[in-house]
Amino acid sequence: MMFQALTTKAPGRRAARRGMLLHCGAKNVSREQVFDTPTPAPTSTWYPLAHRSLIGEVEDQLEAAGFVIEAESHALGHEGMRYFGVFEVNVPGRPAQEHGWVVGIRNSHDKTYPAGLVAGSHVLCCDNLAFTGEVRISRKHTKFAVRDLRHLTARAVGQLGDRFHHLDDRIQAYRGCRLSTTAVHDLVIKAIDCRAITPTQVPHVLQEWRQPSHDEFLPRNAWSLFNAFTEVHKGLNPQMMIARGQALHGLFDRVAGLS
Repeated sequence: MMFQALTTKAPGRRAARRGMLLHCGAKNVSREQVFDTPTPAPTSTWYPLAHRSLIGEVEDQLEAAGFVIEAESHALGHEGMRYFGVFEVNVPGRPAQEHGWVVGIRNSHDKTYPAGLVAGSHVLCCDNLAFTGEVRISRKHTKFAVRDLRHLTARAVGQLGDRFHHLDDRIQAYRGCRLSTTAVHDLVIKAIDCRAITPTQVPHVLQEWRQPSHDEFLPRNAWSLFNAFTEVHKGLNPQMMIARGQALHGLFDRVAGLS
């Protein structure tokens, strides 16, 4: 019954925007292709979670928590062994914003990483994407994780509300933080130090700062610079996007006086 419900849940939901799921070594697929991906047989110590089971539980818990899922995007890599999905979500009555909320979920059948989800934001004008606040659903694929999937997923989704509202406050703080040229150059170097970017990406970040591709980032503030960074992150694989997004938020939170 659970699988039958999963196959009928998505009709009418639009696909996420082109920039919503960026990855290297993987490819965009439909949810049906994800559902058709076989799950390896368990061993005596390892019980892999089916990709479709994880998707279904996350969707159920998001809706139970009051979130509306507006769009979705899915990717598979390594011959279906690794899955990553992005869901655009919102809550009724939330004031209009220039950015949206996203939930990223991941799973692997090759023991690369545990099932989990991560909160994030995307910018409506350009689909820049940044993740923060990763929540593991299970530390490893064990027999008990399979049994307790619903409870583990509910607990993880339950943490998202506070994280999303914190994201809104954080972005507002970035917008209110003006930056001098000297401060920008200092932040770019610190971004290399914390591995939010590579040295070869510095010219691209500075180009986006000096001549933004979008008028929304003309103000000389931390939000504009943050998006100069996330613009050059397009094309990264999801795992790297999570790590670099978290590093960027840590760096900019200090600049905006949030930590």
